[in-house]
Amino acid sequence: MDIFGVGAWEPEETLAPDWNVAPTKEVHAILERPLKDAEDRRPVRQLRPLRWGLVPSWAKTPEGAARMINARSETVHEKPSFRAAFTARRCIVPADGYYEWVTEAGERELEEQGRRKRARKQPYFVTPADGSVLAMAGLYEFWRDRTLPDGHPRAWWATCTVLTTEAETGPLGVAPAEGPRSLADIHPRMPLMLTPDRWDAWLDPAVTEPELLQSLLRPPPEGLMRAYPVGTAVSNVRNNGPELLTELEGPEEGTLF
Repeated sequence: MDIFGVGAWEPEETLAPDWNVAPTKEVHAILERPLKDAEDRRPVRQLRPLRWGLVPSWAKTPEGAARMINARSETVHEKPSFRAAFTARRCIVPADGYYEWVTEAGERELEEQGRRKRARKQPYFVTPADGSVLAMAGLYEFWRDRTLPDGHPRAWWATCTVLTTEAETGPLGVAPAEGPRSLADIHPRMPLMLTPDRWDAWLDPAVTEPELLQSLLRPPPEGLMRAYPVGTAVSNVRNNGPELLTELEGPEEGTLF
């Protein structure tokens, strides 16, 4: 995490890799805030585990967390679930990349052997073309579980969401031999990647002006990403290993583009 200038890790142990992150699982994020119980209340850049799926502080239950994994960058400043975090609790969620599934006409059905079957979806792995880290803009929040007593290790939830933007329509930095030629061919939305020149301002809790923050959420330059097809095993969250990132020569047989 030297690339982000992290000054503190929580937890301190080595991070375990995860090749198939699903909603409500823990991810690690970069954020700036005072260290817990420290006398010095100046913000420190730290790496912390957060549950993916934001739970607003005012929520009565965490039941909606799985639906709050993403927030639209265009409207995040005005949505009740996100606007407080947008002002004061911003983070970066680093990753090697993300998976997205190509569909045709949404969930269109096919006629096959006299029976109606849904079209299979072809997964793609989207990653920076130069092999660098994907720094996704995010927000984090704290939620208190009132059913648990003070001091209980699970009394407080630290959760996050990833901001999205319109997918790039320009050519990929490295395009697959066959299949999509742009990120918009894969999906109309994409995680909002922050280029390094925007990291400091996005993480700084002293930056609160909505207009300035919105200016940081412009899409990155086109051509920074590549996408390649991977096996459909990634569609099952129980599968988790480096083999999920194996690049295929083309879409799997029976899938549609």
